[in-house]
Amino acid sequence: MKGSVTTLDVSKFIGAAYKLARKSGLRLTMGDNFEEYVRITSKLPGKSPTDPTFRTDCSDLLPEKAFWVIGRDGEDRVAHVQAMRLYDLSNTRLDEHLRTLRAFFVDPDLNAGPGSSCSCYAPSARSITGLVAYRGDLWLREDFRGRGLLALLSRIAFGLAWTKWSPDFIYALVASWNIEKGIADRNGYLHKEPHGAILRLPAHGIYEDDWLVWVCREDIQEMLSSASNTAIAR
Repeated sequence: MKGSVTTLDVSKFIGAAYKLARKSGLRLTMGDNFEEYVRITSKLPGKSPTDPTFRTDCSDLLPEKAFWVIGRDGEDRVAHVQAMRLYDLSNTRLDEHLRTLRAFFVDPDLNAGPGSSCSCYAPSARSITGLVAYRGDLWLREDFRGRGLLALLSRIAFGLAWTKWSPDFIYALVASWNIEKGIADRNGYLHKEPHGAILRLPAHGIYEDDWLVWVCREDIQEMLSSASNTAIAR
């Protein structure tokens, strides 16, 4: 384990969050079959369609570089989904990765469709490079909201990403209402800037102006190592 974070720290961190999620009625599973994932997410009432980043017809989702987490209630009904994937941006930067649409498609010329574009005006995106993990497609069923689960589910995702990849950054793209309602904060993102991705994908019905939110390696290490001394706050 890199840095000052030990395997035991991460195990305690994930385990504590997982235990609290189970106590709240969520049984979590992890997988890497994204055809199965999209079959599940496409049937969830109230959830927006899974975007191209996590669809096998648009993206190259290798098992060692992408995973999903699904939560089910006591009746085995899906109540939560989220997904993460890793990009090696050692030779580029996040702003360029977004502008070229390679953040969303393995082959933008083939998959993006006519009139597609992405502009990134978040200054810090020019400094996000190296091993960069993206977390997205987050959904929690309405009857599970307001229980403090967002923080727990975020910590589980961060812990799993660290264990698998030890990334330099973890980022997400979120609508402005996530910022206004403090949802990005509850998800553990310590940094945020507007206009991170002004995305236009007419062929996919996507028109967004999202904030860029992120944590860096040092933030993740601090978050994970804190589990050695304190329980995860609800």
